[in-house]
Amino acid sequence: ADTAIGAQMSKNGKSIIALYSTATVKGPDGLPQEVSKITPQLMPGAAVSLSRNDVDRVVTEYGVAELRGTSIRERVERLIAIAHPGFREELWAQAVRVGILGRRL
Repeated sequence: ADTAIGAQMSKNGKSIIALYSTATVKGPDGLPQEVSKITPQLMPGAAVSLSRNDVDRVVTEYGVAELRGTSIRERVERLIAIAHPGFREELWAQAVRVGILGRRL
C-alpha cells in the first residue's frame, strides 16, 4: 500500500495497477482453466492490500479504467469494460444479481 499511497502523494501522482485480464489456474478436475482476474468479490479469506481509495487507474490489455472519484456502480462498469471479453457478460450478470447494476437493454 505504501507504494500506491506514495504515488498519489507525489506531485501530479497517480496510483496505477497493471495486470493481465486472465490467469490460468488448476480447475476442480485438475486441468488448467482460464479465469478472470477481475472478479465480483474476493475469495473467502483473501487478503486485501489496497483500499479502493488507493487506486486511481487499473490497466489491462483491454484498456484503462479510471476509478478516482467514481461511485461503486461506475467502478464496476469500468472494470467490466477492461475485463477479458469472454468474461464480461458473466461479470455483468453477477453484478446484477448482487444489486450493483441493472439489466442491460
